[in-house]
Amino acid sequence: MRTLTSMPIPEYVRSLREKIGTDLLWMPGVAAVVVDGDGRVLLGRRSDTGAWASIAGILEPGEQPADAIVREIREEAGVEAEVLDLLALRTDDPVTYPNGDAAQYLTILFLCRYVSGEAHVADDESLEIAWFHPEALPPMSPRQTERVRRGLAALRGDTRPAWQ
Repeated sequence: MRTLTSMPIPEYVRSLREKIGTDLLWMPGVAAVVVDGDGRVLLGRRSDTGAWASIAGILEPGEQPADAIVREIREEAGVEAEVLDLLALRTDDPVTYPNGDAAQYLTILFLCRYVSGEAHVADDESLEIAWFHPEALPPMSPRQTERVRRGLAALRGDTRPAWQ
């Protein structure tokens, strides 16, 4: 399991944690490869790890995944985006947070198109928000690099099934 620093906890997760303690919690998550009209990719430098990553978050109870990622993009980066396609469904490795909470995420990865707004840090989950040309991406984990690669391939029409 990876160990992370803490991030804000939604109230419903906090309520679950009061009942289950630090036991492994299965969480539905969303992430996006957001691309603008110039072909640049929107990334955030996470406040919990300091690493550059795609915009991501967890679904609220009853929330549709596509709605959730549009909300997360707005909340984290201050921009409006629209969902173009489903890129991948993936079970991520379990993580352990410094307080001992264990979680494992099912990530639903979307390809999104920038619509409007000025990208900026819009919450406390990111240290920086920036647009990057595909040939000048910052250092990222292999998982994050794969997300971006998959999104750019889909834009070129080179796709594979979302479950791979």
